[in-house]
Amino acid sequence: MKRAQFDDIQVGDDLPSVVEGPITRHALGVYADASGDDNPLHLDTDFARRAGMPDVFAHGMLSAAYLARVLTQSVKQSAIRRMSVRFVAITHLGDEVRCQARVSEKFIQDGEPCVALELTARNQSDEIKLIGSAVVALV
Repeated sequence: MKRAQFDDIQVGDDLPSVVEGPITRHALGVYADASGDDNPLHLDTDFARRAGMPDVFAHGMLSAAYLARVLTQSVKQSAIRRMSVRFVAITHLGDEVRCQARVSEKFIQDGEPCVALELTARNQSDEIKLIGSAVVALV
């Protein structure tokens, strides 16, 4: 895996994207077990329907984890200085999660070369599911 280099990256550049999914019931169960988030809205169809939803839906943090993969495929995990996300819309069963990061700024912080990134997760219909930002240190 080629790591991003400060001198080679420019404002407006996109990091390599990540596409995960489609979201399955199995994926939701595995994520629930791994994360400890067993909220029945994500696992129990009857419960979700009683809550007014058509079916179970993905954990927001599952999509955030997919979004974090955009970062970790380009920099070491230890180079991530900050990441935040805001959940915009529900990710449904069958959705793909298409994650992107675009360089919005280059700067030096505490002696480290860093880039600020705008993060977006969309489904296969180009509907935004998460937005966010990150700062990563680059060599």
